This record gives sequence, C-alpha cells and structure tokens, in this order.
Amino acid sequence: MAPKDVVVLGAGFAGLETAFQLAAQLTDDQVATTVVSDRDDFLFKPNTIYLPFGAAEAPLHIPLAKAMARRDIRHRIGTVTDVDVAGGRVHLTTGLPLHYDRLVIATGAAMAPEEVPGLAEHAYQVWTSGQLHRLGEALQWAVADARYGRQQRVVFLVPPGNKCAGPLYELAFMLDTWLRRRDVRHQVEVVFRTYEHTFVQAFGPRLHEVVTAEFADRDVDGRTGAVVTKVGESELLFEGGTEEYYDLLVAFPPYVASVRYEGLAADDRGFLTCDPASRALVDHPEIFAPGDAGDFPVKQAFLAFLQADAAAGAIAAEIRGTAPADAFSPTGMCVMEMFDKATFAQVPLIETGDPSAPVAVNQDQADAYRVGTSPIWRLGKKALGLYLPMRFRRGLPFHSGLGWRAMEVALRVGARTLAR
Repeated sequence: MAPKDVVVLGAGFAGLETAFQLAAQLTDDQVATTVVSDRDDFLFKPNTIYLPFGAAEAPLHIPLAKAMARRDIRHRIGTVTDVDVAGGRVHLTTGLPLHYDRLVIATGAAMAPEEVPGLAEHAYQVWTSGQLHRLGEALQWAVADARYGRQQRVVFLVPPGNKCAGPLYELAFMLDTWLRRRDVRHQVEVVFRTYEHTFVQAFGPRLHEVVTAEFADRDVDGRTGAVVTKVGESELLFEGGTEEYYDLLVAFPPYVASVRYEGLAADDRGFLTCDPASRALVDHPEIFAPGDAGDFPVKQAFLAFLQADAAAGAIAAEIRGTAPADAFSPTGMCVMEMFDKATFAQVPLIETGDPSAPVAVNQDQADAYRVGTSPIWRLGKKALGLYLPMRFRRGLPFHSGLGWRAMEVALRVGARTLAR
C-alpha cells in the first residue's frame, strides 16, 4: 500500500513536534509528511523574553531545511488559503494544492489588540521578537529618565481574552531585578493589572500565592479583577470607572486563531473544536488541531507538545492498525524567570466548562501539582532552552529519547525537593 499523506500546517511547537513524532514512529513506506509554514526557520519563542534586556535574537532561530531533510519530511513555504475537506486538499499561496489523508492544523494563535480601544496604538506588546526589541529600547529610555530623577510608572496589563499571560509576569519580575542592578528601581514604580480572578489563574492557587508574595517582596503593585475597557495616551480606564496613569504600558493582548478555517467547527475566536483526547476535530476526525489552533483554553508550549504527541500517536496508531495511542492529559509546566531566581510550576489541569475559569487543578492528580521557587530553577530553564532547540535541529521530537527521559527524571527530583 502507498504511504499515507500527512500534511502539517504550521512549524511551531505543535506542528514540528507532530511531524517529528510521526517520523520517529512510522517508516517512509507508511507515511509521507509535508510541513507547510510561512518561514524557513523555527523561532524558540519562550526565550524571546530576554530580548528586551539585551539578549541576541539570532541563536533563537533554528533553520528547518537540514532538520526536515534528516527525517525525509517535505517542507513547503507558503500560507494556506483554503482547506477543501471534501477533496482532501489544501490550497496554498504558492504552488499546487497538497493532497492529504490526514491533516494537522497547527497554525497557532495571533493577537487582537484592537479588542481594547487604544491598546494597539499605545501599548508595547510582547508577541513578536520585533515588539520585544522595541520594548527594550523603551526600557533603556525609562532607565535614562530615572537616572535624571524623573519618576517612571511602568504598567503590565493583561486584558480579557488573553489565554496565557505567563511571559508578562516573567517580564515584570525580570524588570524589577534588572532595574535594581542598575540602581534605579526606587525611581520606577512597577504595576501589574490583570482581568483574571487570581494571578496566573490557569495554574491554580499555589502559583497565585507565590506571585502575590513575590510582588510584595519586590514592591510591585499587583491587582486582579482589573478589567481594562480603554487605553489612552497615558491613562487606563477600567470597569467601574477607575482610571490609572502610566508612563510605559506593556500588554499581552487578547488571543484569536491566526487562521480561521471556513466550514470547520470553531469557537467565537476561531479556535477549532477538538476531541479532548486525540485533538481530532469533532466534525472531521481525519483533521487534527494540536496546540494553539485548537480549543484547549490555555495556550502554552508544554501543553502544545502534549497535544501534538496525542495527535501524532493517534495518526500513527491508525496507520499501523494498532490500539489507539495515549490520550491528551493536560499538564501545564513552566519555569518563570526572574533573573535572580525562578519559579517552577507543574499543574495537572481539567476543563471546567466555566468561561470565567475554563480550567482548574485536577484534584484526581493533586499529588502532581507542584510549585516552587529557587535560583536552581534558572538552571532548569537554561537546560530546556538548550535541549529543545538541539532536538529540533536534528529533526527529533521533544518528548522522546534518552535526553528527555533524563530531563524527566531531573524534573521529577527537582519537583519533589524544590517544590511543594
């Protein structure tokens, strides 16, 4: 029999993990994989948080040509214009349509700052590397003003519709440490405002407690339940009529799907409606949407990996004619950088169906819920920042091999000794 054609749209975390898992689990006579993306490299986005503080961007870009060639994966540069479900074809901006037996939509999320009047015009956003470089320039000016004795007020803002604000918390903590090292922290008021009921709401009460304590220790003015309604040149308006001023505004805007697919079931933000276990679309089981393109309420790299593993496993099992693969079991995992230390969080999650709090800690796996802060966790973040790009450069999935098993053991030991 001819190999099955699998087309993967997107070359981010979910797309590459799916493609590399299929290459690891199946032979060339079982599957022919094509990845479609709008660029010829992969950007290791978690480490773009260092860009405003002077880090180089070039090491974060991983060329894809050699990685794809190693795994006999075809790579097409272009963007999707249409998915012909009836014909099993994907139409692109470049070249002929691609036939698929199985389609993986991993085109991710985009930002919609226009949902808050004035946000796009007046806030420094933290989605692209270019935006983070511009933020770095603004922070240098803030330091210069502080050294001339001019008090500065820097506000970090999470508006409604944001699906994962962890990087914004990192930037706030990193800014505090960075300013202290330049001896100007006393001249800069750092403020954090979020619409959520608790800090980093998706990751449960323990991380909220850690953030609350860190904000108090660092003299960061943090407030939850602050729903912004309008942004002016130097002021913020919140629900209830409260108004606050700022000198520098840093925001993580609302999320929407980066591509909307006509005819496929999706929520009001364009995120595709998936089977929770396999990440197959509920209306088209031959199509999968792991990662940010799908409807899981939290958009985060580690969760994208887990979804990609489930999708690849389901596709591979079907092609081999074997029992279904392991289902997606959502566990959020992150290391929150602070420059002087870091916080580790491992959180088993369950969907609630409540739009105001769409996920909660899964109490059936409460023993796996771990949060801890230590300078040692910074080493863990650095290790992940080296390991993952190394795997992708070689065309290998993140969650496999001796390296991942060793890292898994290290995380397990660290979680038991440095977290509770």
